Amino acid sequence: MHINDLIITRASVEDAEILTKLSITTFRDAFGTDNKPEDMNKYIADEMNLEQLTKELSNKENVFFLSWYNSMPIGYAKLRATNTPEELKNNNPIEIERLYVLKGYQSKKIGEAIMKYCIEYAINQEHDIIWLGVWEHNQSAIRFYRRYDFELFGAHSFVLGNDEQTDVLMKKALK
Repeated sequence: MHINDLIITRASVEDAEILTKLSITTFRDAFGTDNKPEDMNKYIADEMNLEQLTKELSNKENVFFLSWYNSMPIGYAKLRATNTPEELKNNNPIEIERLYVLKGYQSKKIGEAIMKYCIEYAINQEHDIIWLGVWEHNQSAIRFYRRYDFELFGAHSFVLGNDEQTDVLMKKALK
């Protein structure tokens, strides 16, 4: 696989079914072994169903990008400029709410390409900060974000099914 063969497109409502399947697969791969099956199943049923993702794709506050290799969707990102943490209220931030790559394509610089695309999008939209929340136990993701100069600035609660977890918040200045 050559990274130059990767295509990143903006997703639309017509991509809802593709995004639903990709979301479920990547989320299970990322967190399934570290969480109770009932919590995973509840979260996926509530948050990653076709109706919910169609609604998210229809919301103009959300931007989804799909990454494709050989006409196959292999990763995606979701950005949004709402639900800003108090610490960033005096800025013009945008959040990377989700960034996932299929397990078989990790370590092939797909995540890097999607991250760079998201940062470039944020800059072009004149955001001054890009931020995200990441599960405190996901050390490989935290290391990945640090490579792009994201720094810790807080934490918030994330409920997976019935399990309340902690996400650390990370930000990167764009200006």
